[in-house]
Amino acid sequence: MADELEWEPVRDLARRVRNGEALTLTEDVKTLLTRTAPEVGISDAAAASAVSSRAGAEALLLECARRIKEGSDRIVDALYRAKRHRKAGDFDSARQEMMDVLAVEVVPLYREIAQDQLDAMADEA
Repeated sequence: MADELEWEPVRDLARRVRNGEALTLTEDVKTLLTRTAPEVGISDAAAASAVSSRAGAEALLLECARRIKEGSDRIVDALYRAKRHRKAGDFDSARQEMMDVLAVEVVPLYREIAQDQLDAMADEA
């Protein structure tokens, strides 16, 4: 999955929109948003509906960018804390870090990372 993701254009476009640039709803932008939406846990139907208007597309764009950023921050922070717990021999707390991510995360890639980490820790004390 990670090889297929291209989120930098979404981040860049969202940054420009947040800085006041109007979103031009081209076919390329629609394609970018409808491709990105399921990658961040937004249904195809919701994405298709959103790209039918500039306001909806802009809201979708900003939501995609938010999920990418917040999910990335959440998984990186949890991985760091889990590593610290593991080094201290506290494997239950390390596992809990990943379970906490899974409890709230909607981005499939970040969920996959958390689940893989949790699975890898299954055999640890």
